[in-house]
Parts: sequence; C-alpha cells; structure tokens
Amino acid sequence: MSPQEASDLRASLLRGLAGRELVVPALVPPAPTAESASVVDVDVPDNGMDDYIRLQRRLLLSTLLVSVVAVPVTALLFDRTTALSLSAGAVSGMLYLRLLARGVERIGPDSKQVGKGQLLVPVVLVLGCSRIPQLEILPALIGFLLYKPALLLQAFVRP
Repeated sequence: MSPQEASDLRASLLRGLAGRELVVPALVPPAPTAESASVVDVDVPDNGMDDYIRLQRRLLLSTLLVSVVAVPVTALLFDRTTALSLSAGAVSGMLYLRLLARGVERIGPDSKQVGKGQLLVPVVLVLGCSRIPQLEILPALIGFLLYKPALLLQAFVRP
C-alpha cells in the first residue's frame, strides 16, 4: 500500500468515525480511584465474622456485668475472702472465654480444631487456690463458671 492510499484510508475511517463515540472494550478493569475506594461493595458475601465478633463482645461484657454484680453480693452475704476468691475465678473465667474465642477465630481450612491452651486456665486457678491461703477453691470455681449464666443471658436476651 502506498503512502497516499494509507492516508486516504485513514481519512475515510476518520470521516466515518466523526460524530460517533469511539467505544473500546476494556479487557482489564480500571484501577480504583479514591472516590470508588470509599464505596463499600454490597455484593461481597458476609462470612459471619462480624456477627461472631459482636457476639463475642456481648458475651464478654455480660460476663463482666454478672461478675460485677456477683462479687459485691458475695462480699455482703459472706466474707471478703470468699468475694476475693469469686473475683479471681471470674477473672479466670473471662480469660478462659477470651482464649477460647481466639482459638475459634483461628479455625480455618488448615486448622479444624480448637487449641487446648485455654484448658490451662482452670488448672492454674485450682493450683493458685491451693497455694495462696487467701483464696478458697469452691468460690473460685463458682466465679470461674460465671460465664455460663452470662451465656444463658445472651441466649434469652438476643436469640
């Protein structure tokens, strides 16, 4: 093709495209801009972790509230040693619950079971109660189990 013919062909193509919008199909999606990055994609499926984290926070908060109510009531009805033991057990129960929740968060395709590190918490609690004379074992174990009423409270309050 001679340069003259190429120029004529180019001119005829440009005349044919004049007045029309040239649409080129995008093979690669455009990069997100600052405006589009702030928009949340609604089509992304929720994997349930947000609900789990909210439930975990509510459970820890309700365990704290049950403990805050139980310790002063115990101090009024019994002595300070019993209330101290109950509060040590309640703190241990919250630690156990947090470690259990962390183990559940780690469950995925490569890990199918919960770790056993949280099981050391009641063992350390019982050993601590047997070594420290100001702590009693039975109130400490009752305090450790205060997360159970909080769990039941969550089941009835928000199903």
